[in-house]
Amino acid sequence: MLYRNRNFALLAALGIFISGCGFEPLYVEKKTDSEWYYDSEFDTGIKEEMASVKVELIRDRIGQLIRNDLLDKLTPKGAPKSPKYYLKVTKIDKEEIDQALRNDITATRKKVIYRVSYVLQDREHQKLVSGNSTAYLGYDILRDPYSTTFAQKKNEKNAAKIIANDISLRLGAYFHSLQTKRGNPDEY
Repeated sequence: MLYRNRNFALLAALGIFISGCGFEPLYVEKKTDSEWYYDSEFDTGIKEEMASVKVELIRDRIGQLIRNDLLDKLTPKGAPKSPKYYLKVTKIDKEEIDQALRNDITATRKKVIYRVSYVLQDREHQKLVSGNSTAYLGYDILRDPYSTTFAQKKNEKNAAKIIANDISLRLGAYFHSLQTKRGNPDEY
């Protein structure tokens, strides 16, 4: 019983904290100052704006993976016929750091950092927003080379998902700030 009361108190405190910090749902249209979910009708304006983004081709294998994940997130129904926006990934850096060294100074683990820069442009190719996304991952170096190669490929796929998710969330926040006229669109 004490455990349930404590959980309820924590949930109530979290609700008060979130309401005080200016949190508001990303995909909900605010019709009045006091209403949030409006009979389960969600705002599709942001979804429509995100679906009008054309994701440009990205070099290298990691770029292809990022692009495919971005297409799944931004334009799940297919590429826009007449895009309003163009998303370009301008730079991809990969850094590998040896960790967990053995007595013979060979690594048993690698830490991998992917850094990606992107730019969202309008039809006239004017920059609307730009940013950076970073993914921190790691994998074990095993005695079997096939297992290590498999771990590297899995790591690359996971990095692409993390980066695509980050970019799509930032673009959603950008479009939300434009539609609600709240916040600074240049921060995303």
